[in-house]
Amino acid sequence: MQPIQMVDLKQQYAKIKSEVDLAVQEVINSTAFIAGKAVQDFAAGLGKYLDVKHVIPCANGTDALQIALMALDLQPGDEVITPSFTFIATTEVIALLRLTPVFVEVDPKTFCIDPVAIEKAITPKTKAIIPVHLYGHAANMEAIMEIANRHNIPVIEDNAQAIGGDIQLSNGTVKKTGTLGTIGTTSFFPSKNLGCFGDGGAIFTNDDALAVALKMIANHGGAKRYYHDRVGCNSRLDTIQAAVLNVKLPHLDEYIAARRSAADFYDKAFAGNPKITVPYRASYSNHVFHQYTLLLEGVDRDGLNQFLAGEGIPSMIYYPVPAHRQKMFATFGGANFELKTTDWLTERVISLPMHTELSNEQLQFITSKVLEFINKQ
Repeated sequence: MQPIQMVDLKQQYAKIKSEVDLAVQEVINSTAFIAGKAVQDFAAGLGKYLDVKHVIPCANGTDALQIALMALDLQPGDEVITPSFTFIATTEVIALLRLTPVFVEVDPKTFCIDPVAIEKAITPKTKAIIPVHLYGHAANMEAIMEIANRHNIPVIEDNAQAIGGDIQLSNGTVKKTGTLGTIGTTSFFPSKNLGCFGDGGAIFTNDDALAVALKMIANHGGAKRYYHDRVGCNSRLDTIQAAVLNVKLPHLDEYIAARRSAADFYDKAFAGNPKITVPYRASYSNHVFHQYTLLLEGVDRDGLNQFLAGEGIPSMIYYPVPAHRQKMFATFGGANFELKTTDWLTERVISLPMHTELSNEQLQFITSKVLEFINKQ
């Protein structure tokens, strides 16, 4: 049996090595390392895949979130509603821009922001909402957009963990995650479902005026070289990374299918165990399983994490400390937020290996060892 990896990028690369190597060599031969043709090709290809009008590639997913907020022309002190149960990038950009994070609860089934909690948190100072499609499961965007539209509040979708996911609306329409909000953002960190070989990110929108602003902000605030109309930053997707993504994008649905297959194996193995809740799959969302995250009850979660490591099985806790309890938010009164569901989840979640190359032999070994430990509890 091959050694088990949390994410096995080496085997994934081996299957597309000739394509990737050729694409990278073409960039090297062209010496167009910044803003080369591959970047434009990728933006066009991703736009077609997502069925969205504008894709603005950038340097990473955190930049994507920051640029999106900057494009909304928010002012210091404006409130941004966001979940606390997320990777820190979602929330740190709020503080970085001197905005005020308003942390709200997540749905205990989907782990995504609770629309009811959003509604309760809205004040006259609320100027943006950032839902997160966590672990590959989509937030309830139809409910979120109904609330946002009623209050005239823009929505930035953090789609870093759910690229390629579908959301089915009540009218039967199917949309890709990241395309229902005012602006969508994503990351191409190597471990993502669509990952490059370094850092990378993208922003997408159907709003023409916002697209202009987003492009300008990502390019030092200018649309014309040496002319800078607004404060911006320098955030670009390297041509080599775009070349890698051009090779991987046609495989994205295949990668998602492989992850779902592994998730089905896990689900079946853990079915009926009263101490394990497998990932929820809402009827409106087709989970793309960036992570496969169990919710444990009556189990020494940290003990399981250590036991699996001793058996050669990596596992991760995403995330052991929610944003509102991080030191960086002490000055924002983070500790004053009472988020019982979020705190409850951080004590009980554990993520198992999840990637495109998991074999049935590996999955059988992983599940047998998880059950071995839990059944002794």
